[in-house]
Amino acid sequence: MAERTVLLCAGGTGGHLFPAEALAHALVGRGWSVHLATDDRAARFAGAFPAEETHAVQSATFGSGNPLGLLRSGLAIWRGVRQSSALIKRLQPAAVVGFGGYPTLPPVYAATRRGVPTLIHEQNAVMGRANKALAARVTAIAGGFLPEDQGQFAEKTVVTGNPVRPAVIEAATTPYVPAGPRETFRLLVFGGSQGAQYFSQVLPEAVRLLPEALRARLSITQQARAEDEPGLAAAYREIGLAAEVSPFFQDMARRIADAHLVISRSGASTVSEIAVIGRPAILVPYPHALDHDQAANAAALETAGGAEIVPQPKLTPERLGGILEVAMGAPEKLSAMAAAARAVGRPDAARLLADLTEAIASGEGPTQFKRRRSS
Repeated sequence: MAERTVLLCAGGTGGHLFPAEALAHALVGRGWSVHLATDDRAARFAGAFPAEETHAVQSATFGSGNPLGLLRSGLAIWRGVRQSSALIKRLQPAAVVGFGGYPTLPPVYAATRRGVPTLIHEQNAVMGRANKALAARVTAIAGGFLPEDQGQFAEKTVVTGNPVRPAVIEAATTPYVPAGPRETFRLLVFGGSQGAQYFSQVLPEAVRLLPEALRARLSITQQARAEDEPGLAAAYREIGLAAEVSPFFQDMARRIADAHLVISRSGASTVSEIAVIGRPAILVPYPHALDHDQAANAAALETAGGAEIVPQPKLTPERLGGILEVAMGAPEKLSAMAAAARAVGRPDAARLLADLTEAIASGEGPTQFKRRRSS
């Protein structure tokens, strides 16, 4: 079993767990046995994860500056390393793959100490702190947006993209068809909890500023926090606008595909899905994100021509109203943005990540892998 076993490490949030799940499905499809090391929080969300077994490993973050807190964190991580080392000795995996977040620190570090081939996947354009702590020790680094031709770890970095859900791959088959001058213009607005709150405040006021003829064409689908939903829906009704407002949409991939324009935050998964489906976007990075990773993710899509970045402090109702008015009158521009976004999307990211995992498991280094892939 050992030579066909891979240990995946992810924790804390879906942003780390979902790419790991996509890789797990790809590896299981190739005949690999997959195990998952995570923390107690992520274990609650790992029900659909195709792992033979899920292992809870102790870890902690060094977010506190309190000396006693730092000591407790250090002890928790060390206990996690000992747990992980025993787990790796028992499973004897051919490779250990981490997806960021502090729960990946103990198992990936333990694997490097035991000489097991290791890979970390960084979803964002800026490396997170856990991955940064491991980068010098691991065999290879897979990047969602990280460049492989610059930076301290360029030699071992391979751009694979971020694996996306099957629903996104299916939605990507829908071509972008711009709205004509008299046709309904479908606007999709979503974000995390903070993004949803801010968008709920600014969108109705921006729409109110539009000429009546444009308002009549507009159809809005907007994610809102549960506590904001009644007020937002009432604001749109007052304007006389067709709007669908909900805290959650089960079929978000299809809604992205249906949209003529997307307004959203710029987390790694969001930007990756917009790019794979190929839709023009106004990206509003979360201003308080650690390491400003959302701004860097957005910049990658804007540089390609697939999105426009508007910092939150500058997204006034007047500015947004102007953006919408221009966009609704420029179908050629939106079509070009959609094509540019799609050109940088990586629908095959899960396959590429599985290829890289198998390569390091067989003893091939990242440099040889990149040379073979480009030949």
